[in-house]
Amino acid sequence: MRVPQVAYCADGLVPAVIQDRIDGRVVMVAYMDAEALAATVSTGEVHFHSRSRDRLWRKGETSGNVLRLVALATDCDGDALLVTVDAVGPTCHRGTRSCFDEEGASAERSSQGFAWLETLWTTIAARAETRPEGSYTAGLIAGGVDAVGRKVTEEATEVLLAAKDDAAAEGLGTDRSSTRAALAGEAGDLLYHALVLLAERGVLPAAVIETLRSRHQA
Repeated sequence: MRVPQVAYCADGLVPAVIQDRIDGRVVMVAYMDAEALAATVSTGEVHFHSRSRDRLWRKGETSGNVLRLVALATDCDGDALLVTVDAVGPTCHRGTRSCFDEEGASAERSSQGFAWLETLWTTIAARAETRPEGSYTAGLIAGGVDAVGRKVTEEATEVLLAAKDDAAAEGLGTDRSSTRAALAGEAGDLLYHALVLLAERGVLPAAVIETLRSRHQA
């Protein structure tokens, strides 16, 4: 990962917004200088400039609650950083997950990471638009509703079979790690192919979300 071009303030600092990779939640805001930014990129662990101690500070250097770098981006003017991370433990010194949480809030991540589906949908929509040669998604869409629909039906059956295998393992009291992984994998395949079917039909996932929201409110 390269160190981005940054327009530092007169004091040599730039605000850094720290965002959890899993659900996009902002967990803290701090400041970096050139030294902290370079250390972040070179080590893969987020560093800041401590204004109170006037020195380089590696997040988690005493608590162990480090922030592992996933991605870096600057805003349109280059005078703010968005730092995407995998957070190890609670980010706030109070023991909460986010510095914006109320005192005593749980440090556990409550989100299931559905925000990442936006990335998957963006890729699927791009494949539907550009139809690149060799793309599995583009090939499916080119086959029309029947081709994609068959895959949705097949994957739904695979999900049922995987769920039954996991239930059998549970009944026998055996290790379920492999059956649970298989169920997660088949459910992922079903979700992906359902999104491809929406793309083939030109239906946005937002319409599905709105339907679920209205049903929930009812």
